[in-house]
Amino acid sequence: MLLSVVVPVYAVEGYLYQCLESIRAGLSPADTAAVEVIAVDDASPDSCGDMLDSYAARHGDLRVVHLSQNVGLGLARNAGLAEARGEYVWFVDSDDWLPAGSVTEVLTALRRDEPDVLLIDHLRVHENGRLEVDASSHVLQDTSLPSLLRLQHTAWNRVVRRGLLTELDLRFQPGWYEDVPFSNPVLIAAKRVSVLDRVCYHYRVGRLGAITATRSDRHFEAFDQYDRMLAWVAARDPEPWLRHQLFTLMVNHLLVVAGNDGRLHPRRRRAFFKRIAAHYRRYQPAGHVPDGGIKHCLVRLNSYPMYAGLRHAYRIVKSDPEPSPAVRPSLASSPRPAQAAPIR
Repeated sequence: MLLSVVVPVYAVEGYLYQCLESIRAGLSPADTAAVEVIAVDDASPDSCGDMLDSYAARHGDLRVVHLSQNVGLGLARNAGLAEARGEYVWFVDSDDWLPAGSVTEVLTALRRDEPDVLLIDHLRVHENGRLEVDASSHVLQDTSLPSLLRLQHTAWNRVVRRGLLTELDLRFQPGWYEDVPFSNPVLIAAKRVSVLDRVCYHYRVGRLGAITATRSDRHFEAFDQYDRMLAWVAARDPEPWLRHQLFTLMVNHLLVVAGNDGRLHPRRRRAFFKRIAAHYRRYQPAGHVPDGGIKHCLVRLNSYPMYAGLRHAYRIVKSDPEPSPAVRPSLASSPRPAQAAPIR
């Protein structure tokens, strides 16, 4: 078995069938034999559990794991991983879907390159059907580790050799933002990373009920996940450049969460900003010079009033209907040659 596709499932009955069908789309009989699909019913409150059982009865390449209680996305992925038999594992979220032929292309790349990690490209899909190139996709043109660490840190855009996870004893942690202590370590530890020059994933954004579109204090759990990730890295005595880059990426990400009205209630933004400032002081590498712009400087100074004023001014400018004179060209038209290279 070459590939295990693990699909955690919770309250997605309107999207589940599309996801499952997209995994099987275009597979030849030979490739079907090389793939298993493991769906984990995370005690879903809707009809997803029954849908999975019915689908498995019709298609023998789906195995279903039913959890007795809801454990969350990360631990549900772990439950699927524990059942996996494939040499590689791909975590696909059940409200997303794959363009036709994606699994075939992934299998071809895995056989050809035999990587520790295979990175894939994706498109963001809005609720109105609009497709959008992710701003981080351009880093796939460069397979050096400093570049790839700027890729969106999710589990679904990287197919990972299962043996690597065993060697690292790496699993998903409980809580929101569970991708943080998983996605960067697999890249850091990988000796060989390859890139598939193809959009193999459609990532649904803005869905009602999605974590990234839900206001909750649980977004504060991001701080715990960064504690875990940075502790993992520190235990391996990283080079100074890696400490600096991961620190900058952390602050950038936390500032994105802080500025998102869909995630934080305005009354909680000050407290979140204060936590960012505390993490800044705790993890700032020796000799680090702020290189993330004015917002990083305000975090370093722990100046929430100035941050709030800057954010307000930016939102006023952003709401101005006057178009910008310069428009960044679409990345969708930029070809990226397939690459397979060792990470130095």
